[in-house]
Amino acid sequence: MKCIIIANGIIKNYEYLKNLVNQSDVIVCADGGTKHLRKIDIAPDIVIGDLDSINSKDKNFLEEKHVKIIQYPEKKDFSDTELAVEWAIKNKTDYITLTGTTGDRLDHTLSNIFLMKTIAAKGVACRMIDDHNEIYLVSKSINLKGKPGDLLSIIPVTEKATGLTLKGLEYPLENAEISMGSSMGISNCFADDQAQIKIKTGIILVTKSRD
Repeated sequence: MKCIIIANGIIKNYEYLKNLVNQSDVIVCADGGTKHLRKIDIAPDIVIGDLDSINSKDKNFLEEKHVKIIQYPEKKDFSDTELAVEWAIKNKTDYITLTGTTGDRLDHTLSNIFLMKTIAAKGVACRMIDDHNEIYLVSKSINLKGKPGDLLSIIPVTEKATGLTLKGLEYPLENAEISMGSSMGISNCFADDQAQIKIKTGIILVTKSRD
């Protein structure tokens, strides 16, 4: 089951959001993410959070669509996005797409990116998508489709990643090692219509970006 979680961050390309939603089996809004679905007139299956970012238009929209709401107190230990993720995992989703999870607040953006590590640790595949990036957390391997010239970066989120092998990219690697904090993996690009990324140990963020 594919689940999309829409949070309260920046989304400008609403046609792209509509496509992502239409590819999903379950639609979850983390609190203020409701505003994004209201703009494309698609009702979520559920809204989760403390509702501090939902305005009167959002509330009317949810009432008209008879959307289920799970409300938490404002003073809580977890973000609305993490609560939405926990709900999705408990309800047997096997693939989570996060969107609206990046924006002006760097602390929120980083927290959401590293939330992917929690998701992966529970055996659920995930990705994060915004208007300019697709982000994947990889501990073994991934194949990504693209076009020649599309940007792709590798960023270790553990002390080091070993056995890094890259194929289908302008700068291939074979059994390399890259340490956290190194910029060696930044701004590679597709040389073919598919990129293959493998590592033996560690965890990397793989980011496919559009300028």
